Amino acid sequence: MSPALLMASTWKIPVLAWLRTISRDCQRAAELYGSVVTQARDPAFYAGCGINDTPEGRYELVILHLCLVLERLRAEGSAGTELSRRLIETFVTDMDDNMREMGVGDLTVPKKVKRAAAGLYDRAGAYRAGLAEPDGGLLARCLASSLPGLPDRDGAALSLASYMRDAVRRLANISMADLAGGQTLFPPAPLANAKCPIEGGSR
Repeated sequence: MSPALLMASTWKIPVLAWLRTISRDCQRAAELYGSVVTQARDPAFYAGCGINDTPEGRYELVILHLCLVLERLRAEGSAGTELSRRLIETFVTDMDDNMREMGVGDLTVPKKVKRAAAGLYDRAGAYRAGLAEPDGGLLARCLASSLPGLPDRDGAALSLASYMRDAVRRLANISMADLAGGQTLFPPAPLANAKCPIEGGSR
């Protein structure tokens, strides 16, 4: 075998392994994102909390649950970095696909996707700050200002804030291996007209 062919065959092994790793990481992110979207589409959020069942309302609920999962991965340090990146990429791809399905013009899609991605980072910072506060007032205000329809229901923002705190506790008990396998453990969505203490707990 010539030196050139030998070098080419030698390079095939790491390249193929790299491609398999990318494919596996993308599949894990897709499964994890699927669980996020499934939870965000629970009808109880719309009927119970009064969140508008519109593209904007659904987007905000996907963002909310995506932020919770990203915060869980953030706690893993470098071990969660790659999955977080792939998860965000999956979200961006989903936003692009959805906007095109909704008939948004090709020239407008990139700008709207960019705004959608910026919204994720804005909400992540706001929700992180709200969750860090000892009471739920700040988090409830963040939710009321972000989710369309939520302020129209008395106590709904506090109920959703309690739900988020419960979700943080439950996600903390899931191993990195299970998360990488697409598993999440969200609490039940808030019930219709349910009012919870600010600190809340499992329902």
